[in-house]
Amino acid sequence: MKPMNWTRRGLCAVAGAALALGSFALPTFAQTPPGVLIVGQIAEPKSLDPAAVTAVNDFRILVNLYEGLTRYKSGTLEVEPALAESWTISDDGTEYTFTLKPGVKFHDGTEFNAQAVKFNFDRMLDESHPFHNTGPFPLSFFFGSVASTEVVDDLTVKFTLNAPYAPFLSNLAYPTGLIVSPAAVEQHGADFGRNPSGTGPFTFAEWRSNEAVVLERNADYWGDPAGTDVVVFRPITDANTRVAEMLAGGIDMMVEVPPTSLSQFEGDAFTVAQQAGPHVWFLILNAKEGPFADVRVRQAANYAINKEAIVNDVLEGTAEVAAGPTPPAFAWAYNADLEPYPYDPDKARELLADAGAEGAELKFYVTEGGSGMLDPIAMGTAIQADLAAVGLNVSIETYEWNTFLGEVNPGLEGKADMAEMAWMTNDPDTLPYLALRTGAWPDQGGFNSGYYSNPKVDELLEAARTATDQAERARLYQEMQTIVQQDAPWVFVANWKQNAVTSDRVEGFGLEPSFLLHLQGVTKN
Repeated sequence: MKPMNWTRRGLCAVAGAALALGSFALPTFAQTPPGVLIVGQIAEPKSLDPAAVTAVNDFRILVNLYEGLTRYKSGTLEVEPALAESWTISDDGTEYTFTLKPGVKFHDGTEFNAQAVKFNFDRMLDESHPFHNTGPFPLSFFFGSVASTEVVDDLTVKFTLNAPYAPFLSNLAYPTGLIVSPAAVEQHGADFGRNPSGTGPFTFAEWRSNEAVVLERNADYWGDPAGTDVVVFRPITDANTRVAEMLAGGIDMMVEVPPTSLSQFEGDAFTVAQQAGPHVWFLILNAKEGPFADVRVRQAANYAINKEAIVNDVLEGTAEVAAGPTPPAFAWAYNADLEPYPYDPDKARELLADAGAEGAELKFYVTEGGSGMLDPIAMGTAIQADLAAVGLNVSIETYEWNTFLGEVNPGLEGKADMAEMAWMTNDPDTLPYLALRTGAWPDQGGFNSGYYSNPKVDELLEAARTATDQAERARLYQEMQTIVQQDAPWVFVANWKQNAVTSDRVEGFGLEPSFLLHLQGVTKN
């Protein structure tokens, strides 16, 4: 029996049996077949076009379909060659010339070459490109320093930057830099995200909305073949349902296990993996209008929320309290002198009184679940209670993940006072540049959904991304963190240790600090 036939007919049967057990599903009774790896994801992907999405949930699928010029070395955030065999950098740091791997083909049979690389970056960055309308490209910020992409010869491509840009190689390894087939884009246009074609170890088979994305082993892959015949990514938005299916054997791997459920996977039948990484969970505060336009009210929220209790009681110790906008995983750039806002409800009440904000009414956007969102409903409820204890009246509106992003990313103006958010990033530049700069307000294409603005922060971020000396970059980022913590555009809540659980039939799996899900070397008996 072909694995694909099983996934189409048998997936629903296994899922239905697992759901029938519900929360009482303790024994494993379903048997997924050898060579078919079923992954329980937290949400439906938005698209399978890597240039068009922002969520790690989507990226976890995409890194198995596509590859970039560079990639992160296993177990690190260091960059190593991928589709590029090597590169040189000009003395002034503005020209990067890549020698490409020969003999690589896209899944549609077309050639990977320098022309394909140029097509990818021009599509994102050049508004006059004939396929720029296949966007939008929300993370094109990553490559905003690219002035031009030039085909030197079939296997040589040169990027010219408008200024030195330290994170460039790292950004090429991020999923936004994954290389897609130009021919597939030309064929499918705006529907390319439902008809993906890359060079990766798995090829796209089908996408059944709200049911499964199915990938098959790439028989013509240029590198080591994938260890499984088929990977099925199933969106199971309710965390308790994912747990029940994992315990029942309906799925072989589960990402983002609720902290309260980890103990259910103790024993020989399962393996739990945990990995610290560059993650920060925070609350976006609307600094443009309403109570949070006053810095005293933003600071009050940071004092009012008992983050230690959230980390210990809600998250069961699977995270640490965050001190600021930069995760400690970026040790070289992290400001270790910053202390988290202490839990001090009296200080919060004092600041609210000074600002005349006692009894303020606040609207709070909460998601049911999403990339790096931990236990968002429980966390949102705890935050609501803490803010109520200091006199703030918070009403919660809850949304499915992609709907939530559609509400939050365009900005909170006229809609809400605060919103949950989590970011997992590849470089200390990424999150603050895309979400704290004045130039990153939503109407300018960024993710500064709370409209925070501080000219000094803008200046420091611009200087840090062009500094060629890492020690100088570190100094600039650390100064930025001090200012941002004082300005409190967010409530800094937690830095998470990601987790995943696999059944005892799965071997060769490990989590990465990038929070991506590389499945090429995974086997399933």
